[in-house]
Amino acid sequence: MRKSCCCKHKQAHLALWSCVANVPSHPQPSLSHSNMSESAKPHHLTPQGKGEKTHGSDFSYVGIDAILEQMRRKAMKQGFELNIMVVGQSGLGKSTLMNTLFKSKVSRKSVQPNPEERIPKTIEIKSISHDIEEKGVRMKLTVIDTPGFGDQINNENCWQPIMKFINDQYEAYLQEEVNINRKKRIPDSRVHCCIYFIPPTGHCLRPLDVEFMRRLSKVVNIVPVIAKADTLTLEERDDFKETIREELRANGIDVYPQKEFDEDADDRKINDKIREMIPFAVVGSDQEYQVNGKKILGRKTKWGTIEVENIAHCEFAYLRDLLIRTHMENIKDITGSIHYETYRVRRLNESNGHFVSRWGLSRRGELA
Repeated sequence: MRKSCCCKHKQAHLALWSCVANVPSHPQPSLSHSNMSESAKPHHLTPQGKGEKTHGSDFSYVGIDAILEQMRRKAMKQGFELNIMVVGQSGLGKSTLMNTLFKSKVSRKSVQPNPEERIPKTIEIKSISHDIEEKGVRMKLTVIDTPGFGDQINNENCWQPIMKFINDQYEAYLQEEVNINRKKRIPDSRVHCCIYFIPPTGHCLRPLDVEFMRRLSKVVNIVPVIAKADTLTLEERDDFKETIREELRANGIDVYPQKEFDEDADDRKINDKIREMIPFAVVGSDQEYQVNGKKILGRKTKWGTIEVENIAHCEFAYLRDLLIRTHMENIKDITGSIHYETYRVRRLNESNGHFVSRWGLSRRGELA
């Protein structure tokens, strides 16, 4: 019975996300704050006409499969949310990669350009939100930037402000949950995914990289990427990726997708292929070029054009599919059911312990 329910759940999941998974590259998604589109509005029930497929002749038909359509309409009406944090030292193309992912100017630097911006002396956490709409599907995207990370001479404990920010979002969500009159839909500012940018040195991870991912992987989904991978040859890239995977295993760093959270054999088979490609070697670009009569995003060099979405040139397409087309809902599920739940249990235990301690002291005072 459990296996059957799991299969039904997967069918519902696949149907719900097919509208996102199969969207073409063009036209580009629009950034808007407009009301719900006509396609997202619930349709009125109408009797089936002649020639349309009916189940009237099927005596055993109940109509449970209509739940999928109900879920689709509800999801289209509510829209979706995704909060992505980007972490890495300056100059690794974090803003460009986010613009490339969503084919829109979504990065903080794109929306709030400041040509005189200098490297901050301490780590700052800056976020910006957008309403993106594509083919009637609306999503609130929040990009959280961390300028100043890894840019100092002494980077000791530079992960602490980021850890505090992530926990603060969990705390804000928890306080909304425990309110007596809580909102029907709690605003979700929790960080769903952290993209960690590794410099393309071709050698090994820095102590800063290891320490950050070791600590943060316990509280957020981390997806490591090799930034500006076009600076490496294919052989250097493959060797560097293998070295990084070995170092992650040696240091007990469990990046997304975590093996322990695979739901079944099918999930494990899909996720094993992804784990074999981690970290993704990516190239970002928001510049358009014509190649063989086809419009592409890429970087032009004197040797030729590097096509961002061509898997023979880089692994950007695999990262995009993971974050948006195939695993976005799973990333959010793990954030809520694993990372946030761990934080919630710890905080409630702390609160209960504090209450019991105070109650014990007051009782001792009464007895004295």
